[in-house]
Amino acid sequence: MLAVLALMALLVLPCRAFAHAALVATDPADGAVLGQSPERFSLTFNEPVSPLVLALVRPDGTQLSLTSFRLKDQTVEIDNPEALKSGTHVLSWRVISQDGHPVGGSALFSVGAPSAAPEAGEAVDLSLRTAIWAGKLLLYAGLFLGAGGAFALAWLAGDCRCGRRFVAAAVLFGLAAAPLSLGFQGLDALGAPLARFAAPIVWKTALATSFGWTVLVALVALGLALLSVAGPSALRKPLALAGLAGVGAALAASGHASSAEPQWLTRPLVFLHGAAIAFWIGALAPLGLALRHRPAEAKTFLRRFSRTILPVVGLLAASGIVLAVIQVREPAALIDTAYGRLLLLKLALLLFLFTLASVNRWTLTAPAEAGDTEVQRRLVRSIGIEILIVLAIFGVAAGWRFTPPPRALAVAAAQPVSIHIHTLQAMADLSITPGHAGQVVASMIIMTGDFGPLDAKQVTLVLSKPDAGIEPMKRPATKPGDGTWRVDNLIIPIPGRWNARLDILVSDFEIVKIEAPIDIRSD
Repeated sequence: MLAVLALMALLVLPCRAFAHAALVATDPADGAVLGQSPERFSLTFNEPVSPLVLALVRPDGTQLSLTSFRLKDQTVEIDNPEALKSGTHVLSWRVISQDGHPVGGSALFSVGAPSAAPEAGEAVDLSLRTAIWAGKLLLYAGLFLGAGGAFALAWLAGDCRCGRRFVAAAVLFGLAAAPLSLGFQGLDALGAPLARFAAPIVWKTALATSFGWTVLVALVALGLALLSVAGPSALRKPLALAGLAGVGAALAASGHASSAEPQWLTRPLVFLHGAAIAFWIGALAPLGLALRHRPAEAKTFLRRFSRTILPVVGLLAASGIVLAVIQVREPAALIDTAYGRLLLLKLALLLFLFTLASVNRWTLTAPAEAGDTEVQRRLVRSIGIEILIVLAIFGVAAGWRFTPPPRALAVAAAQPVSIHIHTLQAMADLSITPGHAGQVVASMIIMTGDFGPLDAKQVTLVLSKPDAGIEPMKRPATKPGDGTWRVDNLIIPIPGRWNARLDILVSDFEIVKIEAPIDIRSD
C-alpha cells in the first residue's frame, strides 16, 4: 500500500541528528564595529539549514533583501550588494531547520561608528499561532479518530457498522485540516501574516519542508480510511490497515520526536506510537455508539477490543517513555522548560485517561458483555469522558509546535559565542565555549590589523559588566601551541551583554587594547 511504502521510504532515508537549528557564529560578529563596508556576510549554524528570508536593515530603517547566497556545509555565505553607509545595521535571517520548523534571528554590527539600532524584530503573530494550533488539533483528530476509527470498524466491529458517519466526518475534517496546516506552515516559515495565505510562495515554501511530507502522507492515509468506510466490504480490511500504517508514517515524517537522534530508533518508535494511538483512540467513538444504539451487536466489538487493547497500550506506553527520555534528557527539564511543562500536563491527562480506561476494562467490560444495560450505559458515559480527555491531550500535543524540546535547547546551549574584533592596530577572533553563563573556556586568535600574523608576548582577557556592577575581571591567557590563546576554567557568573577586552602585549614597551561587546546566554 502507498502508506506502507511511504513508511519504508522514511526508514531508509539517511540518518541525521535533527533539532532546532542554533546559530553558532556570524560574520560580522554581533556587536562588531567595522572600519569599512564588508563584501559579504556569513551565518554558521550547528546543522545545515535552508534560508527562507535574508535581509539587511539599514540605519534609517529601510530594508535590503539579500538574495545572493551560497550554502557551504553549515554556513550560509551571503553577498553584500551595496556599499554600506556609516551606522548600525541589522542582519536579519530566517531559515528552516532539518526538523521542518522555521528559526529566525538577527545580528547587529556597525560601520564606522555605532548609531541607534534600527527596528528588525518580529512580533509574535497570535492569530497565526492560533491557526497553526487549531490546524494541528484538527489534523490529529482526523488521523486518530478518523483513520483509527476506520480500522476499528473494519477489524474489530464485525457486522456492527455503528459509528460510520462519525468516522467519515472525522476523516473529512482531517482532509480539510491537512492542506490548511500546510499553508500555515508556509506562512510561519516565511514569517508572513494570514492575509498572504493564498500566495504561491507560501505553498512552495511549505512543500519544501519536512512537514510537507507529513501532510502528503496524511492525505493518503485519510483517503484510504475514507475508502475503507465507504468502499466494498472485501477491501475494507486492507484499506483500513494501510490507513493505520499511514498515520504512523505521517507522524514519523517530521516533528521533534521523529527528528531526534538516533534516527534508526526514533522514527520507528514514532511510527509505532502513532499507530497505537490511532488503534486505541479510533475505536472509542464507534464502540460507544454501538453500545448506545445496538448493544446486542456491540458485544463482539467490545470483546475484541478488550482482548487486543492491553498489548497496544503497552506498546504505546513503552514507545512514549523512550521518546520522552530522548527529548527531555534530564528530569529538571520537566520543570525548567516549556516543553517539559507541557509534557507534565500531558502525563497528568494520560494518568487520568489510563485510570478511567482501567476501570472500564477490569470493572465494566465483563458485565457489559453479559448484557447488563445499566453497566452498558455507564460504559458509554465513560467512553465519552475518555474522548474529551483525548481531545485535551491533542490540544497539549499541538502546543509542542512552539516549544523546542530540551535536547534541542541543550544543543544550542553547548554552542560557543564568537565575536570578531577589528582595529587598525590588531584584530582577534574570540570564542567562549559553551556560550552560556557558568564555567567556560575562552579561545582567541590574534592577528594584525591587515590579517597578518601577530607574535604577541602576552594576552590578557578582561571581562566586565558595568550595568550589573561587575568590575573588570582580568585573566591571563596561555598559548597551547596551536596558534591560539586560551583561558581555561573561566567563570562567567551571569548572562547578558558583557564587554570583552583583549590586552595584547606586542613588545616590552607597547600594549594594544581592543574590545567589543559579547552576548552570553543563560543556562
